[in-house]
Amino acid sequence: MAREARLDPEVEVIWDDFHAEVNVESETLRQWLLTRGSGEEAFGPNPDLDLPEPGRQILAVLRKRKVDLTPEDIEVMQEAITRIRELTAERPRRGNADDEWRHALLDLGHDVLIER
Repeated sequence: MAREARLDPEVEVIWDDFHAEVNVESETLRQWLLTRGSGEEAFGPNPDLDLPEPGRQILAVLRKRKVDLTPEDIEVMQEAITRIRELTAERPRRGNADDEWRHALLDLGHDVLIER
């Protein structure tokens, strides 16, 4: 018998919005963050812990099931949704050619080159 977890309807909406805005796969985000986090200092013994924030938190949420979300995860999801929407609304004149803008979105798990 499958256990049916009942979630707050608001959490359901946040979950759907989060996954609509964070449009890259978790491994793609991880690879991007590893690239962004690499440099002179390199990585410690656990590279995932050295990933830049808030990307590391977003990645952790992407790896979870909806029923396993914590209040902190929901906050991370809400912040990611808000920030991605703000950045996409502030599209620069150069659009996708603006590396700083595009990279800021990629840090949040949103690739403007992926069609919805």
